[in-house]
Amino acid sequence: VQLQASGGGLAQAGGSLRLSCAASGGIRSIAAMGWYRQTPGKERELVASIATGGSTNYADSVKGRFTISIDNAKNTLTLYLQMNSLQPEDTAVYYCHCPTVGGIQYWGKGTQVTVSS
Repeated sequence: VQLQASGGGLAQAGGSLRLSCAASGGIRSIAAMGWYRQTPGKERELVASIATGGSTNYADSVKGRFTISIDNAKNTLTLYLQMNSLQPEDTAVYYCHCPTVGGIQYWGKGTQVTVSS
């Protein structure tokens, strides 16, 4: 499975950004997809995840502001993270992630999100 993330950038506090992650290769083996984020000196943390059945999970810090969704089209799987009401604390490198039904973990390259106050 290959994961290609895009959509990061610079936003002002209160603004919005949308991240995308295109999955290719072996997408039928994907069990769930999610977004993690990491700042220097801190561990990578889960932001939101969505199972292929549609159930979602959010970190408390982003509930009500971020929305995760997935578009399952023919031969492609695209993960989105709509981020609204952005805060400077949301500044981080965001990573797309997916586990397969066999337990293999895949990570995309990170995309930087910077929120200015």
